[in-house]
Amino acid sequence: MSLAKPITPHLWFDTQAREASQFYCSVFPDSRIDSIVTIRDTPSGDCDVASFTLHGQPFMAISAGPVFTFNPSVSFIVNFDPSREADVAARLERTWATLVDGGKVLMPLDAYPFSKRYGWLQDRYGLSWQLILADPSGERRPAIMPSLLFTGEVCGKAEEAGAFYRSVFDGSQAGQLARYPEGMAPDQAGTVMYSDFRLDATWFAAMDSAREHGFGFNEAVSFLVHCRDQVEIDRYWAQLSSVPESEQCGWCKDRYGVSWQISPIVLDELMTSGDQAVVDRVTQAFLDMKKLDVAAIEKAGRGG
Repeated sequence: MSLAKPITPHLWFDTQAREASQFYCSVFPDSRIDSIVTIRDTPSGDCDVASFTLHGQPFMAISAGPVFTFNPSVSFIVNFDPSREADVAARLERTWATLVDGGKVLMPLDAYPFSKRYGWLQDRYGLSWQLILADPSGERRPAIMPSLLFTGEVCGKAEEAGAFYRSVFDGSQAGQLARYPEGMAPDQAGTVMYSDFRLDATWFAAMDSAREHGFGFNEAVSFLVHCRDQVEIDRYWAQLSSVPESEQCGWCKDRYGVSWQISPIVLDELMTSGDQAVVDRVTQAFLDMKKLDVAAIEKAGRGG
């Protein structure tokens, strides 16, 4: 059983979802705004919800108040592949300059043992990006990949988490796995320096870091799983929801602290229908739910 859509990173902004989605679409090729919807009378007031595509990867963003703040525990790797595009190194430089404007450098854009050109930054909104000149002789990966950094209490869990996620999602595949060698303290030899894996149609990266970062996973970035029916929702919810107090409006948190949204495809269809009355009814229907109830959402959409 496969998902109807790729897993969608969902970004939580204070007020800037519309502005940020437009900015990101100006930065990356093959990008577009798919829809912007206003949901009304939520606990955060009226909220803009933007759906957009960056370099072929779907994203969503919401303006829902200063509740959660981005940090580098979730970042997005941008692969610049010389085998796919001429002058890609020049585009990497331009992309870096645009994204770092108003932001800050986490790792300078430079040559590293694993890439001739790589850098890690936080942009003007606080979202983290890793830009890398890919090795054209290596295995191809998508242009944009979410990356999970396991720190603090979950440091050393990246390999275990990757195996767990592959057990949850159909059509999964293990990819690369590079371990820390001896002599790289505070990182423990054998833990994950870099790994990647495919969950259904979406590639993720994961790595451990034992350094004192002072941050960890939170709801600022969650991952939206599109489900065909209640059976799929129930299955994913049972496997991914491990923190009962975090369950709300289809959101849940897994055993590693990563946030997911388990949502039916019909909800997206209703919320982007262009009918504000439908949007309002459906919004009020799901606000009090924890795990989403497909039948109740469909009934609200019909006005029943």
